[in-house]
Amino acid sequence: MSAGERSHLEREIREQPAALRTALERTATSIDRFARELRARGPLEQVVVAARGTSDNAARYAQYLIGARLGIPVALAAPSLTTMYDAPAVPRGARALAIAISQSGQSPDVVGVLESARGAGVPTLAITNDAASPLAAAADAVLDLGVGLERSVAATKTYTASLAVVAAFVARLGEDAAASAALDEAPELVERAVALAFDGVPALDAHHVAPHVVVVGRGFNYATALEIPLKLRELTGTVAEGFSPPDLLHGPIAAVSSGTRALVVAPPGRVRASVLEAAGALRDRGATCILVDDSADADLRLPVVAEWLSPLVAVIPGQVLALRWAQIGGHIVDAPPGLTKVTETY
Repeated sequence: MSAGERSHLEREIREQPAALRTALERTATSIDRFARELRARGPLEQVVVAARGTSDNAARYAQYLIGARLGIPVALAAPSLTTMYDAPAVPRGARALAIAISQSGQSPDVVGVLESARGAGVPTLAITNDAASPLAAAADAVLDLGVGLERSVAATKTYTASLAVVAAFVARLGEDAAASAALDEAPELVERAVALAFDGVPALDAHHVAPHVVVVGRGFNYATALEIPLKLRELTGTVAEGFSPPDLLHGPIAAVSSGTRALVVAPPGRVRASVLEAAGALRDRGATCILVDDSADADLRLPVVAEWLSPLVAVIPGQVLALRWAQIGGHIVDAPPGLTKVTETY
């Protein structure tokens, strides 16, 4: 495919290394200032994160990263509790932080969570690609991704930029200089992941007719296991589901058969063994497994990366696979029917 024939989605997938550099550079000063302000307030006891759609998967990454590296319990907000039941997002005066992630910053229920938290005297942080959005106006601090307009309905560069900014914020809040330095290499790792994905995905063309796709990941990559199926559903209409191994084995595996294709996201780390065990159970039920990791045997190979940063690269083969299968299936890639770029939910 020549550059002139590329969809907006393909261009935005390929733009991700540059988008990460932009987002990390653009937010560095704001991250440093807000992290200092939070530390001056004393230890946090809780973090609440609000998001919807793709951003909700970035929130899942934040949940694992903050919990694992800062030791702070993280809850994912249920926005309907605030907008439909008038329940507070956090208790008044709680030693907490409320974070909202939204590429557009337009979703009223996510904005409502931040407004509720701010009204309770809790510091609030917005991560968005629109610094003039209602979400940004509702926050004490704003991390503006600044990655430019994302024209495709399916989010790609705003998702990985959100992950990178979350990681930068956690590293700075924890005063982890090594983690901050590791993030400097993230754009190059993503560039390699994009190249590997576009090279490797065509070998999987025969699988695009699968009626059922399961994606399995755990720990930091539970976010990846949820984000890849979302791209497949959005772009191809395939019945695609994401699970952690324990959740899969607690019943949903009963729907797996010889027609199932399973993407197994298993980069090195503490959870790799359990993910591979789940792959064995999937094969026992007839599923065809597609391995996503950094080994020579991988069907979709990743660059070598620390476990806590691996979601930035692990999602990319899934983005490219969804794009490729949508193209083969004759789907409208940039504007899937019935979907809009900004979804306002209450």
